[in-house]
Amino acid sequence: MEPVKVGLLGLGTVGGGTANVLARNAEEIARRAGRGIRITHAAAREYDPSRILGLDQMKVTDDAFEVVNDPEVEIVIELIGGYSPAKELVLQAIANGKHVVTANKALIALHGNEIFAAAQARGVTVAFEAAVAGGIPIIKALREGLSANRIQWAAGIINGTGNFILTEMRNKGRDFDDVLAEAQALGYAEADPTFDVEGIDAAHKLTILASIAFGIPLQFDKTYTEGITRIEQQDVTYANELGYRIKHLGVTRKTEKGVEMRVHPTLIPERCLIANVDGVMNAVMVKGDAVGPTLYYGAGAGAEPTASAVVADVIDVVRALTSDPENRVPHLAFQADELSDLPILGMEDVVTACYLRMQVADKPGVMATIAGIFADFDISIEAIKQKEPGEGETEVTLIMLTHRVLERKMNQALERIEALETVHGPVMRIRAEALAS
Repeated sequence: MEPVKVGLLGLGTVGGGTANVLARNAEEIARRAGRGIRITHAAAREYDPSRILGLDQMKVTDDAFEVVNDPEVEIVIELIGGYSPAKELVLQAIANGKHVVTANKALIALHGNEIFAAAQARGVTVAFEAAVAGGIPIIKALREGLSANRIQWAAGIINGTGNFILTEMRNKGRDFDDVLAEAQALGYAEADPTFDVEGIDAAHKLTILASIAFGIPLQFDKTYTEGITRIEQQDVTYANELGYRIKHLGVTRKTEKGVEMRVHPTLIPERCLIANVDGVMNAVMVKGDAVGPTLYYGAGAGAEPTASAVVADVIDVVRALTSDPENRVPHLAFQADELSDLPILGMEDVVTACYLRMQVADKPGVMATIAGIFADFDISIEAIKQKEPGEGETEVTLIMLTHRVLERKMNQALERIEALETVHGPVMRIRAEALAS
């Protein structure tokens, strides 16, 4: 049987890794897929021929539309990234009746609903395992391995750059700006690190996870997003003293009122497995009603870890080439006409515990006043730490850990507390999750 011909858009880090994995493991892949898989046409403006296997078997062009319009190409792998021209290329490939594999989380999070509808109408597949958590097969686990379950919640460290920064701050006592500069030097963070440190990259991925977990349309604009740029070394230290570690977490949970979708710094008990995921590694916890909590860990980025997920998707598509489109695994796990209109909760309707750090005047009665405000809003305190002032200092650092509280109540309480003359500056808040229920 003739090999399946693949068109590859992008020969950068992941594109080169994908070409290398397909070439190096060609025999093993053919045994798994039932047919050979060969890249015959590729598009790239810049690439390093010395690091890409199998170039002699490819026609390489700088026109990506030439690849998606090639009548011999059956599967298009989109590894350009970004919103445009990736969206136009993917939709053109679908219109041409070609299956698509992509690692583009931004494209799926923002335009996935339109892309999947087009694919459904044309009877082709769009596969996107590599769009979330790199080489970890979390999409397949949620969509297929856990399909017997009602998913209760999912929480993940899904951005390696942010995890590297927080790990270095904890392990070596370094400041945020210092570690960010190193992350950029090592290639973990871009020259403009906004997508990583402000949580946008993680929010793209969480949007996809939530949709697959709960059978809802992709709704990136409703994902609450908060970065790690305000985290100070003292917060990392105080969290450790309380038995917690700070992680930049994406959390989605189904409640009676709707679905939570939020990305923010989070205190996690240090005994939790996910709290011990360090460096650039990723991990996702998923709790189903039947299976209970499960954990998926691995490399969230990199040439070959991501290529591992891309090629696995290609193999799945090849296996399904002759199957009835109506009987393939649905793009978002649930049948297209069975997606739910569950509301997405605003952040004020979410319930979490909170870590609070504030600078207060070193005067009698200050603590009682703050405690009284919390009592007015039914906010219960789990732990309090007060740092002794240095000689001649007139203010102290006050650390509090609350029990779970409705975000709206906490916002109202903090507004009153920050208005006190004895509280100096804004209160630092980091939400906390036990990830046990």
